[in-house]
Amino acid sequence: MSLLKIGIIKEGKVPIDRRVPLTPEQCAEILSDYGNVSIKCQSSDIRCFTDDDYRSQGIDVVDDISDCDVILGVKEVPIPMLMDGKTHFFFSHTIKAQEYNRGLLQEIVQKKIRLIDWECLTNKEGQRLIAFGRYAGIVGAYNAIWTFGKRYRLFDIRRAHECFDMADMQTEYAKVKLPPIKIALTGGGRVSKGAMEVLNGMGIRKVSPAEFVNEYFDGPVFTQLNTRDYNKKSDGSPFDREEFYADPSGYVSDFGQYARKADILIAGAFWDPAAPVLFTREDVLNPDFKLRVIGDITCDIEGSIPSTKQPSTIDSPIYDFNPSNDKVEAPLSDEGNITVMAVDNLPCELPRNASEDFGKEFLTHILPNLVGEDKDAIIKRATITDNGSLTEGYAYLQSFVDGD
Repeated sequence: MSLLKIGIIKEGKVPIDRRVPLTPEQCAEILSDYGNVSIKCQSSDIRCFTDDDYRSQGIDVVDDISDCDVILGVKEVPIPMLMDGKTHFFFSHTIKAQEYNRGLLQEIVQKKIRLIDWECLTNKEGQRLIAFGRYAGIVGAYNAIWTFGKRYRLFDIRRAHECFDMADMQTEYAKVKLPPIKIALTGGGRVSKGAMEVLNGMGIRKVSPAEFVNEYFDGPVFTQLNTRDYNKKSDGSPFDREEFYADPSGYVSDFGQYARKADILIAGAFWDPAAPVLFTREDVLNPDFKLRVIGDITCDIEGSIPSTKQPSTIDSPIYDFNPSNDKVEAPLSDEGNITVMAVDNLPCELPRNASEDFGKEFLTHILPNLVGEDKDAIIKRATITDNGSLTEGYAYLQSFVDGD
């Protein structure tokens, strides 16, 4: 069996990303388990794991990895760093014809690169096999609680990115002293499960949606809302999950019942633009609309949440939304505003933990199909380009690549 040479590229996108696709220990595990795989790591001064961390595990750290067959990265690879004819793994943000990455995809085709997008690696049921969603939820929920503490001057905890890792961040939980507030969490996937880890870790009690709306509690509580909880048929007939996901045009939002009770919204649910928005700016102006802190993990700009007008950053994580004039204002500037946390790269705040989880999924679900037989077409389905052309599953991007 021929040798497969894997190279870990230095992340080149700005702002910098300190995550890695494989930790030093995981690289060593691969070398131990696969006699036909070699690994090189491109030298980097920004990774959450240092060059010496990799060297200590017996990994070659070099300046040039162009002799490798497969190049692993996390974020989009800057065009000058793309390697002709190689297999590149990274989050390309091209499959929705994102205009800002048209030039990137054009260059990938021109350089006859085999592009495999992490986002597209799924099982036969279409479920993603590798993602950073859990840590988006963990950091997003933590940031939402941090935001509430800042807004009402209740407590002061370190930001997640100021902590060494998640275990260090969890030591901050004891400092969180919340009044009897209500927190609404949307979603049922990796993101919301990650968020619940934090809420449970802080001792915040989970209640049912009905209890959330109808009962009073003497301590902080949260409820998890799935699609059926905040969408209803416009004709009054029962919610039909399959129908909703196939065609949500016959549905309207029923989120208002929660917005009248919740102090914090943590938004972790995928939103289809064809579906109803969660609420409108006009809803916010209603006197009984209670929400004043929103942690929008999904960060859909001008999407289902009207206050998410722009992404925020790790350095400047919050801003205020003024519903009266529909504008963004300085954070914590007016009691009538909604304070929004919409950091669009949340897993970067806990890069060590996020990288470790990501690498585990790579070892379990991806590497065996890359090295051996791709029995369930996992690699094939995620291959966007190959040998200078779009693959069949992504042929719909041809006009985008052509610049039409």
